[in-house]
Amino acid sequence: MGSRSQGEEVDTMAKAITAADDLYNIRDTYFPANPDEKISKLRTESDLALKLLDSIPSEQRKSPMQRATYEYLRGKILDAFPDYRKEAEDHLSKAVKLNPSLADAWLCLGNCIWKKGDLPSAKNCFTLALSKGPNKSILCQLSMLERRMAQGAENKAEIVEESIQHAKEAITLDVKDGNSWYNLGNACLTSFFVTGAWDHTKLLQSLKAYQHAEKDEKMKSNPDLFFNCATVNKYLENYDSALSGFEAAALKDPGLNGGEEVQKMLNLLDKLESLLKGQIKAKRLASLASELPAVNLNSSYKRTTVDCLSEGLNKTVAILGKVLFFVKHENVAPLYYLVFDSNQICFVLSVYGIRNDAIKEGDHLTLLEPHYRYVDFSWKGKHYQFRSTRVDFLEQVLVNGKAVSHHQAVRTSIYAQHKP
Repeated sequence: MGSRSQGEEVDTMAKAITAADDLYNIRDTYFPANPDEKISKLRTESDLALKLLDSIPSEQRKSPMQRATYEYLRGKILDAFPDYRKEAEDHLSKAVKLNPSLADAWLCLGNCIWKKGDLPSAKNCFTLALSKGPNKSILCQLSMLERRMAQGAENKAEIVEESIQHAKEAITLDVKDGNSWYNLGNACLTSFFVTGAWDHTKLLQSLKAYQHAEKDEKMKSNPDLFFNCATVNKYLENYDSALSGFEAAALKDPGLNGGEEVQKMLNLLDKLESLLKGQIKAKRLASLASELPAVNLNSSYKRTTVDCLSEGLNKTVAILGKVLFFVKHENVAPLYYLVFDSNQICFVLSVYGIRNDAIKEGDHLTLLEPHYRYVDFSWKGKHYQFRSTRVDFLEQVLVNGKAVSHHQAVRTSIYAQHKP
């Protein structure tokens, strides 16, 4: 009789664990158009999970290990909601006292305290758990928490670098885990924003991490992955990939505003196309081009025109041009200009890491080692085609023959919508 009860207890406990996992699966993958539907579904499923857990007789929860598992599961189920619940924290606190080696309980407790807003205590939970042994899930949460803590800190970039290192540690524990790669992608993307949105190596690292994450089948249900990857492609000016990524995110979770991002990008592309098609008359353009001044360049630079650039970074090359238009758009960065060169060829220039008052319409520019791309793609029947150059550092631009002063550099953080 006793062995049967023990078997029933193990079976019921296993079912309760599965119910808790299913509850979190709903939390992470169910995104109805009406968010209230999700809360309602979570409430129904959590009630069922708690009933299942409470069906285990109290006499079968007498040992510290059994009680710890029970308290952990109860706290985990109660903590499945987006808001902080003290009852959840109380149960999870009991669990880690009864069994300090229960890593999942520490993970849930840290997340619960994070919701309360006590970030240092949440970090303490994660570091205590890691002191008992490496754990990829806890390393990922610690990495996420550090990015959140960086938002209010003076040394943002330094804290985000710690986040990147913890994300990499998680990957070393399981190189096939998509969530760990996704977390690294988010850390690199956050680093791009907090340092002033100019370091494209962080974007490339982020994109590579997201591409690894996409190989994990379970990550295909994560709308944030699609949205954040699209954000990276937007700043890398991979317009077609960004548009399809934002659209996919919007289909998976309407609350992410992917549709708005698509519209913003189309508004920008349409404006660029309109300005390029409505160029100044050829005669006037020829006159303006003849006025481009001679600029003394370092002998290591070769002067050329935009039609002679190669795709990607053009080392030891300089282009002379004049700003026709400053292109206003709905995002903070980059700055967009319409420029023409000495061959009267108009092209789009995007500028990162420089304040918006550094370059004005009518200024003569010298672009050193520009990054070049020939944009050519179609989106829903509309074709976009134009020459595009990008500069990432103020040292790459001379304005009216002079270097841009360092006080014109963007040093403040630029935050964009993405799940950090």
